[in-house]
Amino acid sequence: MVRSKTKREPEYIEDVEIVDAGSEGMSVAKPEGRVVFIPFGVPGDVVDIEVYKRKKNFFEGKILNFKKMSDKRVEPVCQHFGLCGGCKWQHMDYQWQTYYKQKQVKDNFDRIGKIEYPEIRPILGCEKQFAYRNKLEYTFSNRKWLTDGAPIGTHDEEYCKGLGFHLPQLFDRVVDIEKCHLQADPSNDIRLFVRRFTLERHLPYYNFRAHEGLMRNLVIRCNSKGEFMVILVIGEENAIVRHELIPALEMAFPQIVSLLLVINPKLNDIINDLPFECLKGEPYLIETMASPRPGHDDLKFRIGPVSFFQTNVYQAERLYKTAFDLANVQGDELMYDLYTGTGTIAQYFSHFVKKVVGIEYVEAAIEDAKVNAEINGIKNCTFYAGDMAKVFTDDFITTNGQPDLIVTDPPRAGMAEKVVEQLLKIRAKKIVYVSCNPATQARDLQLLDSAYKVMAVQPVDMFPHTQHVENVCLLELRQEI
Repeated sequence: MVRSKTKREPEYIEDVEIVDAGSEGMSVAKPEGRVVFIPFGVPGDVVDIEVYKRKKNFFEGKILNFKKMSDKRVEPVCQHFGLCGGCKWQHMDYQWQTYYKQKQVKDNFDRIGKIEYPEIRPILGCEKQFAYRNKLEYTFSNRKWLTDGAPIGTHDEEYCKGLGFHLPQLFDRVVDIEKCHLQADPSNDIRLFVRRFTLERHLPYYNFRAHEGLMRNLVIRCNSKGEFMVILVIGEENAIVRHELIPALEMAFPQIVSLLLVINPKLNDIINDLPFECLKGEPYLIETMASPRPGHDDLKFRIGPVSFFQTNVYQAERLYKTAFDLANVQGDELMYDLYTGTGTIAQYFSHFVKKVVGIEYVEAAIEDAKVNAEINGIKNCTFYAGDMAKVFTDDFITTNGQPDLIVTDPPRAGMAEKVVEQLLKIRAKKIVYVSCNPATQARDLQLLDSAYKVMAVQPVDMFPHTQHVENVCLLELRQEI
């Protein structure tokens, strides 16, 4: 006989103070010594909460009532705050956002790394706190999130269509976005134009449960010059989209210099493996980035529809300049750029070192890296595609040479254990570790601690109003005794 689990009654606790800002954008309370993660709280709030989920080491709850508002709290700018899930800290004053991001780095280094490190440098905040993203991806759905309180089934089919962002943990529902503050104008007008046109022409929005429907995705990319790329993803060939919507978009928005169409009949939204049909301009944008040293030409990067490029180019320059300054290159270094992506860091350093060897898992990214190197007239960069743990071997070092400097910028999961083992084996003089996840960075630094000493720690805020923080560390090889 199978017994059903007994459902626990929720627990209500009054006059709870929010004491910290935690991971995943949650706030933290500690009533009676228990750790409770709560969304949309700000340290200094005093609230009544409902604890509705119990885990082994922590609890989850929600705010029922405010007894006192924190002085760190501000009014969110976005009308969708709290629903779309994108800007979880928009209700916190920006100076406190950066404070808790820097604290996140320290907490991870102390709790996970448990290594010796110097005083963390003050975080480099982002002057441009809105309209900083150069890429947004929207989804069409026939099931938008209804906010008028009406019961499900009381609205007609057209009313239920939405174009926006997926709700957290709901694969088939989207928040129908009126205005997103993360991308420069006319990004919102482009999205609203497409939504209005498709609704007026009764074009079917995608049904994620039945896997049918015409309109699937809208991707909007831009560069710092104010030029835009628009990618429309549809489920099948359609004359109205091709011969009416796209020409109308082209006429309405001269800022669109690249217009692409993708037909995706698959059951998933991945489009990297599908053909892109360019219907206006070139299938790329050009972005520029200042050289790390005065007197040198700006670098140019060609960004295609699926190219990886830092989504905040304004702050990316500060991030890369930080890595460059910490490396203190002299000009004769052989540099390895691990997880090179489209080769941005490799090319940023290239004019000031002897040679750069870049490695990246995604083959298409390496092709972009080679093209960008050619655009910039760079001849001292060599790029390899493949699984880092399989490519970065003894034979690879023998072929390409013993590196003096290694710059590594891995994904959120950090570096594979075999990669760390190889770093310990080859013992380059310096490692500059750029990370988008201080927790996995701290783990990797602990593994490297036997051979390397952390000499500098510099957090950089790339994504205002989110909990995410980038962190750059300089590691130097310990002296043999």
